[in-house]
Amino acid sequence: MKKPISTQRAPRAIGPYSQAVEARGTRTLYLSGQIPLHPGSGELLTGSVEEQTARVLENLGAVLAAAGAGLEHVVKTTVFLADMADFAKMNEIYTRAFAHAPPARSTVQVAALPRGARVEIEAVAVLD
Repeated sequence: MKKPISTQRAPRAIGPYSQAVEARGTRTLYLSGQIPLHPGSGELLTGSVEEQTARVLENLGAVLAAAGAGLEHVVKTTVFLADMADFAKMNEIYTRAFAHAPPARSTVQVAALPRGARVEIEAVAVLD
């Protein structure tokens, strides 16, 4: 029914969850939220929200690649921001990743994110 997806090219899960889960029979992939952790060290990338957003999108791309997919397969994202004042800066980087036929999206401000991250993004992808 479901198939966990895991790759060492993205940060390991820091809790009891999979990096992604493919719903077998539907070719739908549900990606856990990614924060700007470096895949090798597991350390949080500090810096601007633009740098953190770029790292998050790279991490999502790595998880998608492990399932034989790419960002072009993403149909829905949810962006979590620690501060909605970062929306425009995050959006600049996000727009580059999803320049063609961007997915549906929700963006919300949250009280805090794991490890003090400024941005987290989760996604749903439909594979061919």
